[in-house]
Amino acid sequence: MIRRQRLAAGLGALLAALAAGLAFPAGAVADETTASAPKVDLVIDVSGSMRTRDIDGQSRMSAAKQAFNEVLDATPEEVQLGIRTLGATYPGDDRQTGCKDTAQLYKVGPLDRTDAKTAVATLNPTGWTPIGPALLKAAGDLDGGTGFKRIVLISDGEDTCAPLDPCEVAREIAAKGIGLTIDTLGLVPNVKMRRQLSCIAEATGGTYTSVQHTDELADKVNQLVDRAADPVVTPVATEGAASCAKAPTLNSGLYTDREEFGQQRWYRVDVKPGQELRASVSVAADRSMHPDYGVLLRAVTVHGREIVRGEAAGTGRTDVISTGLRYPKADSDDDNAPAETVCLAVTNSFSAAPGVKTTPGMPVELTVDVVDGPSQADDVASFGLGRGWWLLGLLVLIGFLAGVVWGWLSRWRVAVWRTN
Repeated sequence: MIRRQRLAAGLGALLAALAAGLAFPAGAVADETTASAPKVDLVIDVSGSMRTRDIDGQSRMSAAKQAFNEVLDATPEEVQLGIRTLGATYPGDDRQTGCKDTAQLYKVGPLDRTDAKTAVATLNPTGWTPIGPALLKAAGDLDGGTGFKRIVLISDGEDTCAPLDPCEVAREIAAKGIGLTIDTLGLVPNVKMRRQLSCIAEATGGTYTSVQHTDELADKVNQLVDRAADPVVTPVATEGAASCAKAPTLNSGLYTDREEFGQQRWYRVDVKPGQELRASVSVAADRSMHPDYGVLLRAVTVHGREIVRGEAAGTGRTDVISTGLRYPKADSDDDNAPAETVCLAVTNSFSAAPGVKTTPGMPVELTVDVVDGPSQADDVASFGLGRGWWLLGLLVLIGFLAGVVWGWLSRWRVAVWRTN
């Protein structure tokens, strides 16, 4: 009897151990999945100015609530989402208290859409605009895990809690290297607010968007939340040189650099026969500029001959100016043919307004992609004209025919005049 009890106890312990052994790996997998899940913290301005009724006939707060509800319905299952407020609880005039007014309305984690919508419904425009403190707290909300992290800040005005400059706060967050991106959305076409929100976004590689309609707000926030679930390409910091000979060699990828006013930066890319180089550059006007400016991207041989170029000009209406180029290298019958080193030169014609600091340089984002080229590479970028040769030939032919017809009509009219 005793042996039977011991045997039963032993079997029970063995089964328990097996069950535990099977359970732990599953738990580990769940923990790994949670740790790598993308996280998004929506930071919403609930200051008193959000009562203003200038968005599609309703208040800014009502438009934000409606947009949030649409976003919550469309949030991907794999995204862990949270909501943080700023200026939501303190209605008084004490600046020190008002600048601490930020709270986590909905904790970052697996989304319960009903609970999140219930929390959003309680929002009521109240107090100050402590953007800097809210960003610091939001970075803490997203702490931990290895997945992509994004803050989406929605505001209708600039920070009211200086000297804690929210732009400096964003730079501090970026310097921590935690892979956190801040995107900003402005609800009012205000110059000071645009500059501040643009600076916050650019400090972490994010974007600034001005939205003045409810559907635009919902669409943009949805886009940013969806982007968090997509694979992320992290820009690689590089430093261009003053000449091609000293330039860094870049592979396919996304790169960031800084370029001073009127400066030229050089980079090198190796292109094998049968491949095509595709490059684009964006330069951000992150400070006050004179209205007329431009950016030039050139592909040049190591001997200084220009192959192809891309250029763009601006008039002060946009914060970023971009251009690009393509250079396909013809295929070779020699399997051992060496790659060609192509020099990329980025030049800008920005000029700063009086009293504006010229250092550090303006943010530059360079995209390099080397892919398999087209079957007939020689007619795509011949002498920098690409397929423009066909258009040029057509224009010459049309001009010739038009001249012949006009000459014939002129002679006929003269003959008729003489007859009469």
